[in-house]
Amino acid sequence: MTQTEQEQTAAPSREGWWEDSVGILSDLIRMDTQIGGPGERGAAEWVAEFLSDVGVSSEIVESERGRATLVARVPGQDASLDPLLVQMHLDVVPAQPHEWTVHPLSGEVRDGCIWGRGAVDMKDMVASVLTVVRERLRAGRLPRRPLVLAFFADEENAGVLGAEWAVAHRPDLFEGCRVAIGEGGGYSVPLGGGNRVYPVHVAEKGWTALQVTAHAAPAHASRLYDENPVRVLGAAIGRLTHDRFPVHLTPEVEQLLRTACDVNGVRFDPDDPEAALPLLGASEGPNTASGLRHTAHATRLSAGYQSNVIPSSASAELDCRYLPGRWEEFLGELRAALGDGVEITELARTLGLTPVEGGEQDAVFAAALNALREEDPAARVSPFMLSGGTDATHLQQLGIECFGFAPLLLPEDLDFRALFHGIDERVPVDSLHFETRVLDRFLDLY
Repeated sequence: MTQTEQEQTAAPSREGWWEDSVGILSDLIRMDTQIGGPGERGAAEWVAEFLSDVGVSSEIVESERGRATLVARVPGQDASLDPLLVQMHLDVVPAQPHEWTVHPLSGEVRDGCIWGRGAVDMKDMVASVLTVVRERLRAGRLPRRPLVLAFFADEENAGVLGAEWAVAHRPDLFEGCRVAIGEGGGYSVPLGGGNRVYPVHVAEKGWTALQVTAHAAPAHASRLYDENPVRVLGAAIGRLTHDRFPVHLTPEVEQLLRTACDVNGVRFDPDDPEAALPLLGASEGPNTASGLRHTAHATRLSAGYQSNVIPSSASAELDCRYLPGRWEEFLGELRAALGDGVEITELARTLGLTPVEGGEQDAVFAAALNALREEDPAARVSPFMLSGGTDATHLQQLGIECFGFAPLLLPEDLDFRALFHGIDERVPVDSLHFETRVLDRFLDLY
């Protein structure tokens, strides 16, 4: 069937079909897919059944028992076009119910929001994509190009048992894919005067877990003992303040800051990029600030076995985010900050996401902007670098160009970034509807 014939036979979509995304998201949140738990397989099977109901078959693969990743293919109007990979993950970080206003696995709709762990990271996009695919296939509206839908396990643990495993062991699942969209970008950032930019991430920092250890001979705790490993370690990690890592202005961060300056009629100073950060607001400004430099934070400490014994060693685990392609530079800055009294051991590392020169960015950005402006005439798009990490870091190993585009029009007073891995994670119902409609339009434009 030609595209014209397909369009002529397609049934019109139901009015308000995008509202289905709310119930789907609530169902997904109620599935306990906290990292390391038993729920990933069940969630993957639920998605497989959902897709099967509209004629889409899928394959579930496991890296370990229960650690399930699902991949499905959806036909497009033009089978000669490369398929678009839409990459998502079903796992979420743990949540402590006593810290939350509502139970984190409730999926409750309250005060105009859907609440629960995964509401923005990233079961909202899963719900939107499933809603779009179901409605399109029911109405006979195929996307412009074929789709490959990937629902990964283990993203919240750097993708070791999810995307990293699938790329290494089942690259055939992504055959033909040259471009992918996923989480990490596409949300609205107010710029003042009714203007908004939707940053689409084209780069992301690399991640590494490092162990930093101080050693000395054990001793009685009554002694004068400046070599105490706990003290030495504490002093070393106390020097990991942001000013120990100099600013490195990358093109991706510069473009976002220049966009904010242009809209506000302010001159951008490349020698002082931090001066432009307040233009991005109280939520996005600090997030972008972390993209201007390498970072290292102590997240776990271990020392001692008896209160009156100075231990022979003390260790800290560091979560570090380094600018992509600048590993050696980061290590030099880290060693300079820590000093000579500690030993550094690499535990794990990802490469981050490096932008592709001469790739599909112009086409993806044009489709994203046109899809957004149908819903938000004030929309602008800009590339930027994500300070966190996604499964894109693994998919690029297959030559897939990755973009972060999960479009959300957010209330200006919502501290969106604080919701990621935080308490009371939630997404506004209107924002979820917006995401669903924009993604639907994007599939006709790219």
